Amino acid sequence: MAQMVIPGTSLEGPHPSYMYKVVLLGSMSVGKSSLAYRYMRNDFRELLPTVGCSLFTQTLNLDEATVRFEIWDTAGQEKYQSVCHLYYRDAHAALLIYDIANKQTFSRAKLWLEELEKRFLPSEIVIALVGNKTDLAADREVTTEEGEEFAQTKGLLFMETSAKSNHQVNDVFMAVVQELLRREKEKASKPSPHGRSTIDLRASGTRARCC
Repeated sequence: MAQMVIPGTSLEGPHPSYMYKVVLLGSMSVGKSSLAYRYMRNDFRELLPTVGCSLFTQTLNLDEATVRFEIWDTAGQEKYQSVCHLYYRDAHAALLIYDIANKQTFSRAKLWLEELEKRFLPSEIVIALVGNKTDLAADREVTTEEGEEFAQTKGLLFMETSAKSNHQVNDVFMAVVQELLRREKEKASKPSPHGRSTIDLRASGTRARCC
């Protein structure tokens, strides 16, 4: 799994620090920006469509590590689809977001997954399928079971959220953090050819970014 270390910290110290790029993908109006805003500001706003991409940062001081999130909120309009791969290049995690009251957005989330599968190995990225807008349960077009079944089939994390009512918004980001850290521990515990556990920074890759 690709990894970037915050300058001045040590991976082998008692309290490591990690920086992760997380991209939010999905159709227009599924609530990507509202989810990010709720997570960052603990507030809800009906936001205008994102133009291109917006970037947010969030630092979590956890018992096992300090985690800095770079949250890339991508535009859902069709005219931006051709350049979206520039935004999710080198991502460590992705949230595939759909509107539970709009079946078409669920189908679109599946197409986003196909795009990610072309560019990442399963071990390179953590993917969560997120059914947003549970506050619109009366108009639901995608059942919880449908989302769970698809996520299970593809090995994805799954959660339903509501940016409006603040239902499980923090939980979905924390689930992604915990899976990223679990993979770090798993990678660090693998013995090196010299008989001790190490993390190869060349293998983890601080690859150049385009943006």
